[in-house]
Amino acid sequence: MRLVTVLAALSGAVAVIAGAFGAHGASGEAAEWLRTGGHYQLVHAVAALVAVRMQARVPAWLFVVGGALFAGTLYAMALGGPRWLGAVTPLGGLGLIVGWLWLGWVASRQSRLN
Repeated sequence: MRLVTVLAALSGAVAVIAGAFGAHGASGEAAEWLRTGGHYQLVHAVAALVAVRMQARVPAWLFVVGGALFAGTLYAMALGGPRWLGAVTPLGGLGLIVGWLWLGWVASRQSRLN
């Protein structure tokens, strides 16, 4: 779980950088993509750390990987990448949704055991 913790911390840092660039260095659609990606990535970096604390390995990885895929495609488009990346973005979102559902399942199982 150490690797996912390190990746979640790096994800949080990247999210802050992207959000700051979106607020101060970009404009228009690119700024919005950077802000949206930064917001989702930061929230899910924290969620990954919570999942690590709960010993929920799969949700932690889903939050890190899903967040990177979701935000990464938005960042790439904001920096001039091809627009077809927008079709990939929902796959990251799906990973985030599954991560939340799985985390809820883990939490329900843990409360029954305690």
